[in-house]
Amino acid sequence: MLSEGIHSLVDTGNGALLLIGFRRSQRPADDAHPFGHGKELYFWPLVVAILIFALGGGMSIYEGVTHLIHPQHGAAKWNYIVLAFAFFFESISSYFAFKAFRGELRGRGVLRAIKESKDPNTFTVLFEDSAALLGLIVAFVGIFLGQVLHNPYIDGVASIVIGLILAVVACFLAYESKGLLIGEGVDQTTLDSIRSIANGDADVAEVKKALTMHFGPQTVLLTLDVNFKTDVTAEALTNAINRIERKIREQHPEIKYVFIEAKAWS
Repeated sequence: MLSEGIHSLVDTGNGALLLIGFRRSQRPADDAHPFGHGKELYFWPLVVAILIFALGGGMSIYEGVTHLIHPQHGAAKWNYIVLAFAFFFESISSYFAFKAFRGELRGRGVLRAIKESKDPNTFTVLFEDSAALLGLIVAFVGIFLGQVLHNPYIDGVASIVIGLILAVVACFLAYESKGLLIGEGVDQTTLDSIRSIANGDADVAEVKKALTMHFGPQTVLLTLDVNFKTDVTAEALTNAINRIERKIREQHPEIKYVFIEAKAWS
């Protein structure tokens, strides 16, 4: 029960941190951050993962070991009441978290959707709530078996299992947040579409490179290294660049910044 109490306290703090990250990511661009503050959305989930691992997982395992060394029985009746209320409220939270995450699926599997998602808040809340529900089930089973079998050591084992669940979830969230924080590009389908748009222009000879980076779920930087045909005039070149940028933004509105390096094809 103490492990679940720690977990609930950490979850509350983590929700506040994710909200802070969301609010800070909405700040406009400035001289110090010319591409905006969107990556704040990727930093705070990493902090959340560290807190889940250190406070949630670490303290739960510590309490479990302590109860194995000094086993004791608690008041099972109140434990069951608290667990029932906790399960009810966590179920509601999980429902809304899954409802928000369902928009990310788009016919994909859950793991693939998480891997390709550029908004870590959606799957962070979902995994936190899922871990909370699983932890409540483990706590219930541990208390129930401890009472039925008159074995106080089971309570300590259940606490350790809860700690391990939180540690695994924390490692997974940290791994996913790290990829977004250090810089991820758009998916291959979007990249192929961008190349197709640029190559489809009448004045383009070849697209050499197309590099992208997410600065937020709906903020992408794109740089194109384009070889234009040698007979293109300066005015036609300017028109072609504007044309390519306009078509890319029309089909991919998340691409907010476009830089095209123009070269003559030789």
